[in-house]
Amino acid sequence: MKRFYDIITKSGEENKKPREPPDETRKFHIAKMDDEKMLAFGWASVAIRADGEVIEDWQGDIVEPEELEQAAYNFVELYREGGEMHERGGTAVLIESVVFTEEKMKAIGIPEGTLPIGWWIGFKVLDDDVWEKVKDGTYTMFSIEGEAQRVEVQDE
Repeated sequence: MKRFYDIITKSGEENKKPREPPDETRKFHIAKMDDEKMLAFGWASVAIRADGEVIEDWQGDIVEPEELEQAAYNFVELYREGGEMHERGGTAVLIESVVFTEEKMKAIGIPEGTLPIGWWIGFKVLDDDVWEKVKDGTYTMFSIEGEAQRVEVQDE
């Protein structure tokens, strides 16, 4: 089986916006950890906050909920591997994944406005050095990697 990092094609530099660190209101922190089992859980990506605000990610992109859901399904079906800083694969394996959509939340009885529309994940970290960086706060959030075609969005 090919690894995610062996298959993925990175988009050209000409399409990338300058990367600036997110302010604290735009970070998604690892929400739960189990030190003994080396497990980390949190939001991989949020499309729409619980209060209805559409999220612009660190690169200045907006990911539509339907696109996020399909990307999550593809990742779970084809890859399931976690890496370190988009450079080194094989450091973790996906153990939990759910994309919370309006329809799914309604179906399972989660009241509107309780959770964001987004992708919740959990990884078992396989690499001791990476786990130490999770524990000491060096790595505080998940980051998804992928390829997409940018489409200019007009402000309303």
